[in-house]
This record gives sequence, C-alpha cells and structure tokens, in this order.
Amino acid sequence: MTSDPAPASRQNITCVIEYDIQPWAHEAFAHYSSLWAKAIPACGADLMGYFGPHEGSATKGYGIYSLGSLAEYEAYKARLREHPLGQEAFAFAKNERFIRYEDRTFLKRLSGASS
Repeated sequence: MTSDPAPASRQNITCVIEYDIQPWAHEAFAHYSSLWAKAIPACGADLMGYFGPHEGSATKGYGIYSLGSLAEYEAYKARLREHPLGQEAFAFAKNERFIRYEDRTFLKRLSGASS
C-alpha cells in the first residue's frame, strides 16, 4: 500500500478514535502514536494524525484517519493486524496498560474545504 494521502473524493468516512489514557501516560501514548503514524498509512488509510493531552483533560487522546468506505475499513483492519508496526503497537499497549478504553466513531464529511 502507498503512504500517499487518499484523494479527497475517496475519503468518504473518517474514523475518530477517542482514547482515555492514564494521566501519567503521555509519553507512552506519544510512542504508541508514533507507531500508528507509520502503520496506518502503510495499510491504506489517510491519517490526519494523533492528538494527545495538552491543556484541559490530562486523559484524552485522539487518532483520526479516513478511508473510502466501511468495506475498505474492514480490509484495512485485516492488513493492520498483520503489519509489524501494528502488531508492535497492539503489544505495547497491552504490556504497558496505559489505555483505559478506546471508542471509535465513524463520520461522513458534510461540509468543509474538501466537500
């Protein structure tokens, strides 16, 4: 898969992952995010980025990426499970136990620069 951003016409859905992380885990979340920053584009999604606590909540983090459809998402998930960096990120989170929960929301662009 290419790491080039997907054309705007292909970005039909955006996945927003909300993480609730341990308040002491900012560095762990930053490392975790750096692994996904390479794995997600390599597996076919257009990564907007990972965002961690700065001011306000000390426990919220987000990952945001786009794909063409939910069917593409299912194929992407399978590739991600097999990708070495994906496996490393999953193992890191499991071993370090800094993520209390994560929730995915799928959104469709209604307006904005690329609509």
